[in-house]
Amino acid sequence: MSHERPPGSARILVVDDQKNMRATTAIVLRQDGYVVEESEGGEEALRAIDRGAFDLVLTDLRMEPLDGLAMLRRVQEVSPATQVVVMTAYGTIETAVEAMRLGAADYLSKPFKESELLVRVGKALEKQRLLREVTALAGEFRERYGLESIVGQSAPLREMLARIVRVAPTETTVLITGESGTGKELVARAIHAASGRAKRSFVAVNCAALTASLLESELFGHAKGAFTGAVSARRGLYEEAEGGTLMLDEIGETDVNFQAKLLRALQEREIRRVGESRPVKVDVRVVAATNQDLRLAISEKRFREDLFYRLNVVPIRVPPLRERLSDVPLLAAHFLAKFNRRNGATKELGESAIERLLSHDFPGNVRELENLVEQAAALSAGDRIGAPDFDIGPAGPAPSPSSDVMRLSDVVDQAERAAIAAAMERNPGDLAAVARELGVSPTTLWRKSRRLGLG
Repeated sequence: MSHERPPGSARILVVDDQKNMRATTAIVLRQDGYVVEESEGGEEALRAIDRGAFDLVLTDLRMEPLDGLAMLRRVQEVSPATQVVVMTAYGTIETAVEAMRLGAADYLSKPFKESELLVRVGKALEKQRLLREVTALAGEFRERYGLESIVGQSAPLREMLARIVRVAPTETTVLITGESGTGKELVARAIHAASGRAKRSFVAVNCAALTASLLESELFGHAKGAFTGAVSARRGLYEEAEGGTLMLDEIGETDVNFQAKLLRALQEREIRRVGESRPVKVDVRVVAATNQDLRLAISEKRFREDLFYRLNVVPIRVPPLRERLSDVPLLAAHFLAKFNRRNGATKELGESAIERLLSHDFPGNVRELENLVEQAAALSAGDRIGAPDFDIGPAGPAPSPSSDVMRLSDVVDQAERAAIAAAMERNPGDLAAVARELGVSPTTLWRKSRRLGLG
C-alpha cells in the first residue's frame, strides 16, 4: 500500500518494549518505503537519536524506566525538529490530551490498522516538511540576497519571511502594514530582490512627505509648462521604476483625488503626466505600505475602498518588536557589529545590557533598538556595554524593597508576558494557534500563562 509523503525516504524510530508490536509496526513502515530503526526502550532510543537525526519518533507511552511522555520531552530538548507520534493501549482521553499538550504531533490507540498508522505518520511528516521548508527558505532567502538586516528567529518573523518568499516571484500587488520603525521598506526591498524584476530599479516614494500636487507630479511626471516652474518636461518616478518595483510608502496619507488617479494607473497599467492627455504605458509592480488602519480610513471616507482592494491583494504584516522580543539579543548584536565595523571598535554587549533591553517594550520598534545600541556603543567608557549605558528610562516595574536590581527571571517574565499577550490578541480564544506561533507546546503555554497571570 503506497501513501503520499515528503520526497525521499524519511527516517523513523519505533520505540516499544513489546517486541512483536515494535517489529510489526516497523515492517509496515518499511514496506511503505521508510527507513526504520527500532528501540526497545526510551534510553536506547535517546542513544539512537544522539547517533543520528530522525524525522519522526513513534513511541509507546507505557515503558520503563523512561515512559513515552518523558521520551517526548527529551526528544523535544535534543531534537526539536523531530516529530513525535505516541502509541498507547490505554487510549484514554486524558492520556491523549496530555501527549498533545506536551507537543506530540499525533497519537495512535492500540490496536490500530495499517492504513491508520500510515495516514498518521504521513501527516506528521508533512507537518515536519513544512516547518523545515519555512526555515530553509528563510535562511536561503537571507543568504541569496544578502538581506542581513532581516535578523531574528522568532515565530512571527519566520512567518513573515515565508510569506515574502512565496509572494516575491509573482507579479501580485502587496500591501505591507506595520508600525513605524518595524522595517516596512526593508520588506519591500526583499520582495523586489527575490522577484523577476530584481535587476531593474526599486523606487521608493514617501507619500507623507509631499503635498498632493507635488506627489502627483513626482509620481506621474509633468509636461513643460504644466504649472509654474515646470520649465521642461519630466518623467515621473512611476516611469523611473519601469520594469521594476515601485514602493508607495505611507499610502494612507494620500488624499482621495490622488487615490483615484493611482487606482486608474493600477487598473490600466498606464499613467498620464500632469498637463498631458496622452497616456503612457508602464510595466511596474506596486508595493504599498502603511502604518495606518486602512479599513478605519475607509469607514471615515479618507481612503477609497476600491483602491484598498486593488492594493491589498496579498497583505504582509510586519510584527512590532514587542511581539518578537526573543529577537532583541540577535538584533542588538547585529547593530553592534555594524557599529564596530564602521568605527573600528571592539565593543560587546554584557549580560546586564541584554537584560536591560529585554525589559523595554520598544515603542519605536527596530529603529529605536538600532539607535539605542549605537548611542550606547558611542558613549560607553569601555569595550563592554552594560545596562547603565542605555538611556531608556526606568526598567519596567520598580524592584522590590529587598533588591536594588531587577532579577534576570523578572526580565524574562516581562518579555514572556508581552509576547504571550500579543499572540493571544492575534489569536483570540485559540490557544493551540498561540502555542504554534510562540513555538511552545500547549502545556508550556498553559503553565506560563497561569504563572504570569494571563489565564
